[in-house]
Amino acid sequence: MQIVTGNRLRDGAVIYFAGAGEWTPSIDKALAAEDDHANALLAEAQVGLPPLPAVGPILIEVTRDGNHLRPVTLRERIRASGPTTGPMAGHTALDANPAAAGVDDYSI
Repeated sequence: MQIVTGNRLRDGAVIYFAGAGEWTPSIDKALAAEDDHANALLAEAQVGLPPLPAVGPILIEVTRDGNHLRPVTLRERIRASGPTTGPMAGHTALDANPAAAGVDDYSI
């Protein structure tokens, strides 16, 4: 099973394709496709007028653990859970989402 991930154009945060032109910082909301349909999912994620919300979209392998999607590779597990060291350790794209915090604009 595979999903599409990329980096949010605005701030570089990790995001996932949720289908219908929507991207989300929550991996559990990502649209998953079986391997034989994964390339079509990637193509769908790249449809739209530029600039697209995500930079560098790629397919990654995931497994389903109950209601959760889990990346297979260590690299993608780290991207999904945030930095492992430094002041931003454990912060994810959800933490950097201005809409979730009720902030209209912010600077980084």
